[in-house]
Amino acid sequence: MRKRFVAGLLLLLAIPALADQIVLKNGDRLTGSITKSDGKQLVIKTDYAGDVTVKFDAIESITSTGDLNVTMGGKTAVGPVTTIGENLVVTTKAAGPVEAPKSSVTLVRSPAEQATYEKSLHPGLLEGWNGGLNLGFAVTAGNSETKNLNLGFNAARTGFHDKLTLYTNSIYAVTDKPTAQTTSNSTGGGARYDHNLSPRTFGFVSADFFANALQDLNLRSILGGGFGVHAIKSAPTTLDLLAGVNYTHESFSGLADPNPPPTNYSPSNSSAGLTLGETFSHKLGRSTVVTQTFFLYPSLTQTTIALPNDLSENVRVLRGTFNLGMVTKLNKWLGWQMSFGDVFDNHPPVATPPIERNDVQFATGLNFSFTH
Repeated sequence: MRKRFVAGLLLLLAIPALADQIVLKNGDRLTGSITKSDGKQLVIKTDYAGDVTVKFDAIESITSTGDLNVTMGGKTAVGPVTTIGENLVVTTKAAGPVEAPKSSVTLVRSPAEQATYEKSLHPGLLEGWNGGLNLGFAVTAGNSETKNLNLGFNAARTGFHDKLTLYTNSIYAVTDKPTAQTTSNSTGGGARYDHNLSPRTFGFVSADFFANALQDLNLRSILGGGFGVHAIKSAPTTLDLLAGVNYTHESFSGLADPNPPPTNYSPSNSSAGLTLGETFSHKLGRSTVVTQTFFLYPSLTQTTIALPNDLSENVRVLRGTFNLGMVTKLNKWLGWQMSFGDVFDNHPPVATPPIERNDVQFATGLNFSFTH
């Protein structure tokens, strides 16, 4: 019995030695598992209080029982950590003790935190996505009978050196009274991939697509690429400026000829042009994010535009898009969204009724956000 008591007592005395320990300058002691530090604050996971964050300059000494990844003085060392006076000592397996002032420490990571960091450098294709689904729906009945549905989706996957953005939006509206008629039917979508060339510059490739049944626009494709600058890059605000070139192709079908015969015609055209634009994002407070994009696509040369009765003319085409959106989070996954968009074409095909230069859309509804 006496031997069991002594063994149990020794085990209890050994438990603190199996845990990491930090001693504060005011004499307080914390035991647990050191998780991470950015050189300003240190996080230690305790059994009795969970994660505890302390100021790094308030620490008198650090002792770890296991390996920690420590960056100090611009160099990284891996091993158990102790302190000697104002210096931090990392006992590495390869080079032995590595010592540097505590004030030079910029990063500390546990093996689990280091593994998470290294995985984030090379995420899988389905990892690292953030985005949301926008949904709006309206119905009227009585003197008027209408239905309106707008859907939108956006997602971004941001790595350390690149970013992939996907988006799509669609608006469909019909009226059933006094006569059945489609009043809106348009769909847009696209993707952009950015790769950083330096902390402030990046290269990009993009593809944008747009269709509008009421304009008899089958598809407008804009494929481009170029270079950009991170003019503003901070936690609440980002502003990117982009410039490049693009190839644009659009096709229409069944446009009503204003001077028949024939009664309709189906023009298409292609052109090379410039891509000039900017993207902006700003966080208002803790729950609202405002985003805005503006792009111009001026053609580099005159483009041959098909006209009714087998005629054509040469023009300089200028197209553009403007989008403004705002999402206010109501909880972790649900929010309220509003969006405004304008698609501009300075020289739409001739038709009856005429096709307007601007195609403006406004939508509001719910936003379902996700993170993967």
